[in-house]
Amino acid sequence: MNTGTETWLTKRWGKWVVPYAALWITMLIGGVVVVALALLSAEVYDDVVDDAGLANLDKPTLGFMEQLRSPGLDAFVTGFTNIGGGIGMPILGSILTVWLIWASRTWRPLILIGGAAAISVTATAMGKKLIGRTRPDHADAVPPYESSPSFPSGHTLNTTVVIGLVVYLACLQITRTLARVALIAAGTLFIFAMGMSRVYLGHHWMTDVIIGWVLGLAWVGIVILAHRLFHVVRHREHAGPAPTFDNEVHLRDGAAGTSAPEEKDDVGARGPTGGPPAAG
Repeated sequence: MNTGTETWLTKRWGKWVVPYAALWITMLIGGVVVVALALLSAEVYDDVVDDAGLANLDKPTLGFMEQLRSPGLDAFVTGFTNIGGGIGMPILGSILTVWLIWASRTWRPLILIGGAAAISVTATAMGKKLIGRTRPDHADAVPPYESSPSFPSGHTLNTTVVIGLVVYLACLQITRTLARVALIAAGTLFIFAMGMSRVYLGHHWMTDVIIGWVLGLAWVGIVILAHRLFHVVRHREHAGPAPTFDNEVHLRDGAAGTSAPEEKDDVGARGPTGGPPAAG
């Protein structure tokens, strides 16, 4: 390996790995836990749900959704559910991530959302492959039909992860409590609607969606924990408190006269308005 390549790798390692070691390690361990939960839930599902689950929850819920269908509502829900698909969610997630990178002046949103999404996609693929559950019959579904295994709902799991983390990171850039509450409510409604849209269209059973929510929220919680631990470690090194929603020094519109230690591309990054550093 020539000197130029070694120098390039050293710079990249120093910029992306060393400063974020606590974050990477926690997310890696958490990712293993989430994938294990996906496999465990698949085993539990296979042993416990089967026909009883279909009779007690899945089939009645699907039947209720079929009663609500109409041509206009079918078209609307199909358009909405496409936002959470393999094309729509990467586009939406990328747009929101770019905005968060600009707002926080750090690359951490890319690390958090990108890494979390990669794990959620892996958990979805492994769960589908392990269980191989059949989707509802085409006679009970709204076209276009889907043929991949049903468990868990990838739309639900991936939307929960991406939107959940976007809401968390966006709240760190907002100082108004009412705005935070509105943002959290909007994100929750979007995640709930995405899951129910899959049942409404007959593309998933209700239990597929419920497991998607559970795994997604568990993974979001682990990533948020990793982010908080990262800040604790970094601020112990740089003599500053860890960022919280109520700690103005880490918010764009914080109290005048507060400041944080200067760091390149990290905690000391300036906010979009040139004010105190934003927590990201």
